[in-house]
Amino acid sequence: MYQGRTMFKIFRACKMRPTRMGFEPTRAEHNGLAVHRLNHSATSSCALPFRRLCTSVTFRLKMVDSQYYLPNDIGISALDCSEAFRLLSPQEKMYAHYLSRASWYGGLVVLLQTSPESANIFVLLQRIFRKQTPAQLEQVATAAGLSSEEYQAFLVYAAGLYANMGNYKSFGDTKFIPNLPKDKLKALVWASQAFQEQPAEMEALWDSCSCLLYSLENRQKQLGLGDKGITTYFSGNCCLEDAELAQKFLDSKKLSAYNTRLFKKEDGGKACYEVRLASAVQKDCAVDGECESCCGSFSFEDKEFTVKRGDYSRVMEKVCYYLEKARAYAANENQRKMLEEYTRSFTLGSIDAHKEGSRYWIKDKGPIVESYIGFIESYRDPFGSRGEFEGFVAVVNKAMSERFAKLVSSAEVLLPELPWPQEFEKDAFLKPDFTSLDVLTFAGSGIPAGINIPNYDDIRQTEGFKNVSLGNVLAVAYATQKEKLTFLEEGDKDLFIKWKGPSFEVQVGLHELLGHGSGKLFVQDDMGKFNFDQSKVINPETGEPVSSWYRGSETWDSKFSTIASSYEECRAECVGLYLCLNKQVLSIFGHEGQDADDVVYINWLSMVRAGLLGLEFYTPESKRWRQAHMQARFVILRVLLEAGEGLVGLEEVTGEDGKPDAQITLDRSKIPTVGKNAIHRFLCKLQVFKSTADVEGGRAFYDKYSTVSDTGAHNFLRLRETVLLRKEARKMFVQANTRISGDSVELVEYEGSAAGLIRSFTERFQDDAEQLESGLLELSKQDAPCWC
Repeated sequence: MYQGRTMFKIFRACKMRPTRMGFEPTRAEHNGLAVHRLNHSATSSCALPFRRLCTSVTFRLKMVDSQYYLPNDIGISALDCSEAFRLLSPQEKMYAHYLSRASWYGGLVVLLQTSPESANIFVLLQRIFRKQTPAQLEQVATAAGLSSEEYQAFLVYAAGLYANMGNYKSFGDTKFIPNLPKDKLKALVWASQAFQEQPAEMEALWDSCSCLLYSLENRQKQLGLGDKGITTYFSGNCCLEDAELAQKFLDSKKLSAYNTRLFKKEDGGKACYEVRLASAVQKDCAVDGECESCCGSFSFEDKEFTVKRGDYSRVMEKVCYYLEKARAYAANENQRKMLEEYTRSFTLGSIDAHKEGSRYWIKDKGPIVESYIGFIESYRDPFGSRGEFEGFVAVVNKAMSERFAKLVSSAEVLLPELPWPQEFEKDAFLKPDFTSLDVLTFAGSGIPAGINIPNYDDIRQTEGFKNVSLGNVLAVAYATQKEKLTFLEEGDKDLFIKWKGPSFEVQVGLHELLGHGSGKLFVQDDMGKFNFDQSKVINPETGEPVSSWYRGSETWDSKFSTIASSYEECRAECVGLYLCLNKQVLSIFGHEGQDADDVVYINWLSMVRAGLLGLEFYTPESKRWRQAHMQARFVILRVLLEAGEGLVGLEEVTGEDGKPDAQITLDRSKIPTVGKNAIHRFLCKLQVFKSTADVEGGRAFYDKYSTVSDTGAHNFLRLRETVLLRKEARKMFVQANTRISGDSVELVEYEGSAAGLIRSFTERFQDDAEQLESGLLELSKQDAPCWC
């Protein structure tokens, strides 16, 4: 990455040890002292002729290290849902309260799904802040020798751990560590009231996680499978071949991977696999409500597989308890049946029950309080099949929902405009609910702007789905300050700030409804029946009859595995770009004339800029993308650059600060012609590969545009360094709590700061804190040998 032997000699002169990242920081530099130490070495440790080059080294060290810290000035905003909550009836408030409790407890599963140390760090922080608020602890920190900046760095780290439900960023899967020296953090822990009251327990807790808390060994820098990174979806000795074999086994048993983890053991030199199902019940035999158990031991391809229940059992018990409480306040029979099936799913570890619950959820049209809960998105499973737990509770925003309802009504007119043949579209468009919601609770590793669920292909294709846009998230997540806008021409910045929000609203609506909601999968079921006419359907890319399709229990995720999430996000983003050119769509969202033209321009410009920003989420050493959406946006940037004719310009320049910079230009006059044609061709190919289950063709096609190299018209590896230099940390959100007071439910709100985010979490679990923390530590401890 850094160039040649001369630079290597300079590293040695500066007492750096080279690795593929350029160097490996010393322990002190891991502990937040890199900037001071390298500035010193650049001026005094190196001979004078090397001073300028060593300063460059210093600059690059800061740039690389910043990936693994959360800056003290990171944006933290409170999600406002007070007015929406106030308007709920007493019954609706109770319903929302108990669903929120189920979601928050279920969200703790993510700690155990993220890294071996996440749960222990969480408990360490909870014990510290349960005894002393951030304001009270500040005096202790000062007495322990921490500066105000170091204490703020500790608060930001704690807030980041809570917001991401682990010590890896939910958006990008990169590890983050405290931006203060390890000995300073240890001093603070030792000086805390929690330590004074229980020194042995707190020291043992520190010892269990402090090493990994600060470690930036290569494998621990990001999530991944095998030697590519850290994952707790698989035991530490699993590799891609194990994941592929396990998927085949699960398919053979018609078991979904969504709520599973895989653990590999050696028995007499023979590989044995344990598939764990997330469930409150730990018995593997058939229990009440089951005809037969899916658990047991099986031989498959000369390997032994055991399917067991009871993963995350203590947490799943709490989820089921609160879902039962919520059921008493359900508004209708669909909600009651939905919660009954969810409870059965989390009790028994049954995805089939969750599917049944999802069917009732789809039928529950236009509820005032909307929710969904379970093992949902597979972005963070390195193999792309296992779902991360999430649960949300939100209240309908009626005014904005009316616009989305109009978009739904127009869907059957808009779908034929998409660039693939009619045979590649679903036989009938199942009009979904599409609502704008103000989030009350979103538990998991992060909060999206919009959602299209359920993710079960068999339900989506024939029974329907729902779309939601999270209005109060959009209101604060994408607010931009002009001075922080990177890579745009000055003349575009004011327009970008004015129309970024409205254009993103249009993009989210199209992305979720007509992106994820469109397209047919060609399937041959277990009985040999096809859902398309083999003799008539022609592949538009080859001119030949369709020759491949999904068979039996194969799904999009199981078939396309590691690229499925990003590929699908790319397809949905392209649908948004393509259909936002439609005047009818723009009118639905209230945009006419010049305003409509500006919305289109900023939507496309945002996508091009996002493609460049996406380089932050690419790891050159492993040649791996760490974030599905950002990979998708980079792919779109490549497609639009390839279109040529001056549509998109991307130039490396020197910024006003004298450091590397870049500038993006987009010729708005060519969007309806050159731009639309490029997306038309690309989008059609994406859909054809997806419809026909052509994994080989689809992967080769998508990988081609995903490639990041230093050759060709643009040096994307060098541009990545510029993006890292000028990146802005992703915002974090503070969410309210609900609590029962007498016969009513109160909303408890917090300030939009690191301290406010911390307080929201310590107060969230205060009723049974010690029992809960003990349970998390036990779950973490029992799996600890599996990660070695």
